[in-house]
Amino acid sequence: MNEIAVGTARVPYRTLGAGRPLVLVHGTSRGSRGWDGVAESLEETNTVVLPDLSGSDAARDDGGELTVDILTDQLAAVITAVGGGPADVVGHSMGAPVVAALAARRPDLVRRLILVAGFAGQGDEYFRNAITVFRGLAPYPKLFARYAMLVAFSPAHVATLDPAGVEELATAYQPRPGRLRQLDFDLRLDVRDVLPEIQAPTLVIACTRDALVSVANPREMAALIPGAAYTEVDAGHMLTAEQPAVFVKLVREFLD
Repeated sequence: MNEIAVGTARVPYRTLGAGRPLVLVHGTSRGSRGWDGVAESLEETNTVVLPDLSGSDAARDDGGELTVDILTDQLAAVITAVGGGPADVVGHSMGAPVVAALAARRPDLVRRLILVAGFAGQGDEYFRNAITVFRGLAPYPKLFARYAMLVAFSPAHVATLDPAGVEELATAYQPRPGRLRQLDFDLRLDVRDVLPEIQAPTLVIACTRDALVSVANPREMAALIPGAAYTEVDAGHMLTAEQPAVFVKLVREFLD
């Protein structure tokens, strides 16, 4: 595990494999461990870079409010530390608008861009209310975790699990302070104004069974990014857990 100081934060990051840098940026979650199910496949052809940005379990900072500037500065510092770019960058959920903002502001650091189950701003009332309910469940950890499971995974995926697997999902996601900061950030962020500035070739991936970020959100991102490619996958919000092979195939085909 490597670590880099950026402002008041200490940002850990891992690297796997060898080749052109491929940076995987987590969403509102515990952090980079959410990519573990696909990172091993991707490291066969790339140096996979797995940062833990502020709000994740592994990062350390002053506990202040998260902003797009703070997270893009951290991401830029990690890319610079592993070779300076340009890197291929993937962002999931909250990570999608963060990496999109980086691509717009620092085109020298981003070769190709992939946005997965992302959102550009606060135009979707369903999303805004879903996050508001999520945040409001913080005093009730068991309900918070079960709600997280319901919006993160499709009913079809949950139906494939045995009772023990369901219970594991229903207890894994806890209302830690960093997680709550990320949810607050989700309710504030808006990158719609910078998306037309993106120069990097971009692939936008939507998940048709996503109960948190409806396909209208990735479609909006694709419409605002010049020349962006767009595709939909039959999966819930956690595409890498439900359809890991499909995700890896889409990434490899687009980057090659």
